[in-house]
This record gives sequence, C-alpha cells and structure tokens, in this order.
Amino acid sequence: MNPFDQLSKKLSLTRTEVSVISLLLLFLLLGGVVKQFRSADETATRSKAIQKELYREADVDSLIRLASIAEQHGAVSVDGDATEEIAAASEETGTSRKTGHRPGGKKVFSGTMSFNRASEKQLQQIPGVGPVMAKRLVTFRASKGGRISSIEQLLEVKGIGKKKLEVLRKHLTME
Repeated sequence: MNPFDQLSKKLSLTRTEVSVISLLLLFLLLGGVVKQFRSADETATRSKAIQKELYREADVDSLIRLASIAEQHGAVSVDGDATEEIAAASEETGTSRKTGHRPGGKKVFSGTMSFNRASEKQLQQIPGVGPVMAKRLVTFRASKGGRISSIEQLLEVKGIGKKKLEVLRKHLTME
C-alpha cells in the first residue's frame, strides 16, 4: 500500500487532502530555510557596515598620528596599551587640543570661512581637515556646480560623518 494511502486512512482524510497538506508543509519548510539564509546575509551586511563605521578614515588617521607620537617617544608597549604614555607624549609635543596649538607651532583655526569660496589651503586650516579631505571637499563643491546650499550636503563626501560635520559646521558658512 502507498504511504499516502496509509496516512490518509490513519487520518481519515482523502488522498488529495493529504497531498495538499504535504505540499503546504513543504512550502512552509522551504520558506523557513529561505528566511534563515536571508537573515544570515543581512547579518553579514550589517557587520560589514558596522566595521566600516568603526574604522572610518578620520579614526584611522588619528590612530596613525597617536602611533607616530608613541613611536617618537618610545611609548609603544608589547600589549599595545600605552594610552597614558601617548597622552603624556602628545602633551610634551604640543599636539594636545587643550593647548590650542598644532605641531610646528601653528595655532588651531577658530574662525569661520565661506565654504563656497574657500581654497584647499584655507580648508586645511580647519581642525581635522588635511590635504586629502580638503581636496575631496573642493572636488565635491565643483561637482555641485561650485556652490552648495546646505552644510548637510557635505555628508555625501567620503570621510565625513556626523562628528566631522559638527566640526565643519562650527567653521564653515554657506555664503
């Protein structure tokens, strides 16, 4: 006797009803498997996005700067935990933000400038904006027709997140 016939006899159902129920259970199982694969893909995508956010360009630049300060003063430890020594070294070299000076004796820019008129050199005066970022900003401005109307548009520039946008907001106007 056929397994469908045996099952239909035990459940008091017709063979067609058992076939339909079996088909529905198969689709339910297949849906669960597909959902599991999708959630695994979404998790992988989210973890990549989080990893990118953790190691943005600005963060990497600051880590490189701290490593070079530590190297200059011999403050690198075996386990990599030299935060106190790095802080002390940065205070000695004058790179601390509290002193208001950058390495080389330059003062930190504290005024404002018009973004739509600023050159790369002028943009580099803003804390956290180096030659690469200044070039990106000027290129972005040129791609928008040489003028932008809102500072929030700068979020489209690679390397500018919410933190850096707040710094730029303090120093840039959109005149």
